Amino acid sequence: MGKGFLTFATATILNAVSNGYSFGFDIVDITGMPGGTVYPALRRLEEAGHVSSVWEKERVAHADARPRRKYYELTPAGRDALAEAMKRYRLLEQKPIIRERAPKSSRA
Repeated sequence: MGKGFLTFATATILNAVSNGYSFGFDIVDITGMPGGTVYPALRRLEEAGHVSSVWEKERVAHADARPRRKYYELTPAGRDALAEAMKRYRLLEQKPIIRERAPKSSRA
């Protein structure tokens, strides 16, 4: 991923993270993109320093009878990259991602 250049799909994923969608499946769900697009993009965004991540505690996932989630958060560099992408892709500004439900926090 080049400095200062995000594809539309990657900018959309970064926009979802900036709007509070913090784990892969939620990002897949809100963007409508397949997991085969979202998860590699999240990995590249993390490698580029645009997002950071943390794994939830095993006991939390176990209590919910599901696999552990990896939570992503925008970094200052990610905010800058998203701002540049917003200038490039005006459609992102016109269609903000609106949260229809509160996310279930399971970072405890």
